[in-house]
Amino acid sequence: MRDENITLVTEFILEGLSNHRKTQILLFAVFLLVYLATITGNLLIIILVWADPCLHTPMYFFLTHLSGLEICFVTTTIPQMLVHLITGNGAISMTRCAAQMYATTCLGCTECLLLGAMAYDRCLAICSPLVYAAVMSRKRQWQLISTSWAAGFLLASVNVVCTISVPFCGNNRINHFFCEQPVVFQYTCKETRYTEPIILIVSALILVGPFSVILTSYGLILHSVFQMPSRVGRRKALSTCTSHLVVVTLFYSTLIFMYMRPGVYPVIDRDKQTAVLYIVVTPILNPIIYVLRNKEIHRAVVKVLRRPGFEQTN
Repeated sequence: MRDENITLVTEFILEGLSNHRKTQILLFAVFLLVYLATITGNLLIIILVWADPCLHTPMYFFLTHLSGLEICFVTTTIPQMLVHLITGNGAISMTRCAAQMYATTCLGCTECLLLGAMAYDRCLAICSPLVYAAVMSRKRQWQLISTSWAAGFLLASVNVVCTISVPFCGNNRINHFFCEQPVVFQYTCKETRYTEPIILIVSALILVGPFSVILTSYGLILHSVFQMPSRVGRRKALSTCTSHLVVVTLFYSTLIFMYMRPGVYPVIDRDKQTAVLYIVVTPILNPIIYVLRNKEIHRAVVKVLRRPGFEQTN
């Protein structure tokens, strides 16, 4: 009788970041500008690395893939959020919600692994410069990239399948601005005694694993940097890694806060604000840090602007 009285959910209502119409319009304008800036900045990185042979190094190879990931990541979340803000209607079908949840989880998991690969690359370049070129060959670069994509999608698929394989029932109003896996999981109406530990274990693997690699890599980097006799060399090595460390710290700290909490918990406004950091803020930090603070990128921009074909078009 209890199962017969359950009303299955076929549509969710995303409550978003605000219910006030003027605030929604303001957020729409802000997030639209951020989205366009994120797409433009990350595309600029990809184009510059492709156009300048001096940037055909492992560091920038990984950076182009990170930029591509960021473009895909924000495209799976922000456009839908913009539609909900401008229309004031947060309704989303179960199918679209599941598709968004799968896409964001897969891309997020892949980015976690890719950031770990980037930390390994920097560690190898600074701590073992004599063997760096031989170890970090083009084949090794593609192995790290393909492993990040394959493992990211595989582990994310486990979490998403565990979430959508059970029915949803009861209240369909989600106190969030997009379909995020740990939030949607709260609305399942069957026993989660077996699926919840699986989700928590997979989340730990995808977050703690790469984060441990990153912490170990930067520990070795700091040890190696402070042993350098040249102050200029220490400054250059630290400046190369600082930008990556800033992005990593913000990205991982917010994700661990959201995904490593066991049990069902209510989503409060602070959780939504935390999600904004890795959904909106972190993707735009990538082009800001690497374009505005990177002298090699600056030189690549100058080279492209000075090319005869480009000058003739202007």
